[in-house]
Amino acid sequence: MEITVYSIRVDNKEEAFKAIASVGADPAGCRWMAPKAVHRLIMLDGVQPRQANIIKQELLGKGGEAAVSRGVVDCSVSESKVLLMGTLRQYDAFLVKIEAQPFGLKALAGRIREVLGSQEGLRPHSLDCRGKILQLGVKTLLMGILNVTPDSFSDGGRFYDPGLALERAAQMVDEGADIIDLGGESTRPGYVTVEAEEELARVIPVLKRLVGSLPVPVSIDTTKPAVAREALEVGAHMLNDQWALRSAPAMAGLAAEYGSPLVLMHNQQGSSYRDLTGDLVAYFQESVSLAAAAGVARDRLIIDPGFGFGKTPAQNLELLRRMKELRCLGLPVLVGTSRKSTIGKVLNLPVDQRLEGTAATVAVAIVNGADLVRVHDVKEMARVATMTDAIVRGGT
Repeated sequence: MEITVYSIRVDNKEEAFKAIASVGADPAGCRWMAPKAVHRLIMLDGVQPRQANIIKQELLGKGGEAAVSRGVVDCSVSESKVLLMGTLRQYDAFLVKIEAQPFGLKALAGRIREVLGSQEGLRPHSLDCRGKILQLGVKTLLMGILNVTPDSFSDGGRFYDPGLALERAAQMVDEGADIIDLGGESTRPGYVTVEAEEELARVIPVLKRLVGSLPVPVSIDTTKPAVAREALEVGAHMLNDQWALRSAPAMAGLAAEYGSPLVLMHNQQGSSYRDLTGDLVAYFQESVSLAAAAGVARDRLIIDPGFGFGKTPAQNLELLRRMKELRCLGLPVLVGTSRKSTIGKVLNLPVDQRLEGTAATVAVAIVNGADLVRVHDVKEMARVATMTDAIVRGGT
């Protein structure tokens, strides 16, 4: 009988253990060999030549590899990126050596360990949204979009009336929404900012009805501390900050004061990046530090890479392809692609004909690590999420 030869793929130690166990290996052997089956690439940016030379030497000595700038050897560059390549077993031995080295390498080793640990995937856990509990990491959660604005790109003006807004929110919950995201200021291209008083006049009457009637958490989508505080006083369960504390750092203090989860969305003026993932990671690390300094627990943070914000259509698509790279932060990831202009440009379709395009982006986002998706079409995207979860997470 001819031997069958084929490849398999594992993304973490758990999958490696299962693959090794499938050949009939002893459980103890499976645990020992699993770290040898998982290969990781880790990029370091801003490494000094003296650090880079030690890193490369030590990782080579453990059977791994480290790519550095040509000028590192003779110190003709002031700093370099370093691409680490190795199995988890090789990293374990390498990091023990690095921790004993000078030049700040002990602290760097700790950060590399954190990134390696985060790559194993988000562990299921509960998120307390001011008394309403969400289970993260079990299935993809759906955040239903409820805009009470006259000028939103997709549904502007449709749910401006509090009664209609409550009706729509209840419908989304029935269709599978786990969270309702309420917004009173449009962020479509070319939008005009509104004063806090106007935004409050739009959202508070609606919010009062929602928190008194819905079984799911209600998030307030705002960048204004005055709006956020009033919303939290009324009973909002989460804050969704489209500028990740950059526009108003006081948002972090409010999240800490009221015990509210906080969504940090990447946003910027222009679309210039040195490296898309690297720049997003650096951005989120700074925002997480701001949140921590204000007293927000890390386990109350969610990151949103900002599909459609400060990015070209090509960069938005690259973001979806590379989303797994954001696992290094060890935080739940929320993605909002619903009906966005990138979909319209790819398919050459108006906003009311982007359902299939949205479905494709939602499925890819889930495959690449999204824990929550923010959508308009809840019923349809709930089906997409359930089907994709069955493939990605297993089970039916």
